[in-house]
Amino acid sequence: MEVTATAKNVRISPEKVRLVVAQIKKLPPKEAVEILNYVSKRSSLPLKKVIASAIANAKNNFDLTENSLTFREISVTKGIVFKRFKAVARGRAHPILKRTSHIKVVLEGEQRKEVSKVPEVPEASRGSVSKVSKESKATK
Repeated sequence: MEVTATAKNVRISPEKVRLVVAQIKKLPPKEAVEILNYVSKRSSLPLKKVIASAIANAKNNFDLTENSLTFREISVTKGIVFKRFKAVARGRAHPILKRTSHIKVVLEGEQRKEVSKVPEVPEASRGSVSKVSKESKATK
């Protein structure tokens, strides 16, 4: 079963996010989140949030076990580019491109096996207590 989580227009260049993705894509997602706490890159925080969101989606929406999850895909694509200009000499301007990225995490895992519960016995069949109807009271 596949579970996805995305973050769009994260204000970090896709090239910089891909550096961190290369470090964690072979790890289990639970371990990757723990390692991202200690990676000293700015892109580790949004990446950690997306992976944690995918794990939460798997547990809550699809009833998957956290230990059975693996990365199927982590893709970082370019988002919109904010164009700004810096004033320089002689009335000219140099362009500044503020790049954004889309982070998509796809996890796959196995569903939990449901444990069959022992059916409860209804109260009426437990003992010899019988219900008294209005007709039986009237005849006495």
